[in-house]
Amino acid sequence: MDMRNRLNAALKTAMKDKDSERLSTLRLINAAIKDREIAARGEGKEESVSDADVLGILGKMVKQRQESAKAFEEGARLELAEKERSEITVIEEFLPRQLSESEVAQAISDAISETSAESIRDMGKVMGALKTKYTGQMDFGAVGAQIKAKLG
Repeated sequence: MDMRNRLNAALKTAMKDKDSERLSTLRLINAAIKDREIAARGEGKEESVSDADVLGILGKMVKQRQESAKAFEEGARLELAEKERSEITVIEEFLPRQLSESEVAQAISDAISETSAESIRDMGKVMGALKTKYTGQMDFGAVGAQIKAKLG
């Protein structure tokens, strides 16, 4: 089952169960996907959003909510931070399992050898290889620093 069908099935289940918090988060996910489709149509692309695009959207949504939760905690707004965390839980249900640190390190090493990367100038090739294989499974912001360390 593709991502869109999984999301729509979860949305219907949340409606039937009258789970308003879950329903709200699932609607936010659908809205983000529709926004991406509209933007793609504006650029003249006719194909719909792929599963890889959906994973990217979900990863971005999780990261945004983590940052918001941290900001709310710093501002002593614990109820809002908790709401962000509950949204993260719902979104993460649709993401693949996150790789462990050792798996990320191995994936980086493999990507470096696959792309024959030798210097920091080849970092884009390595990131491209990792994004095609591991979208939604690792934090590419943190991975960038690790790649620099290995190539630098």
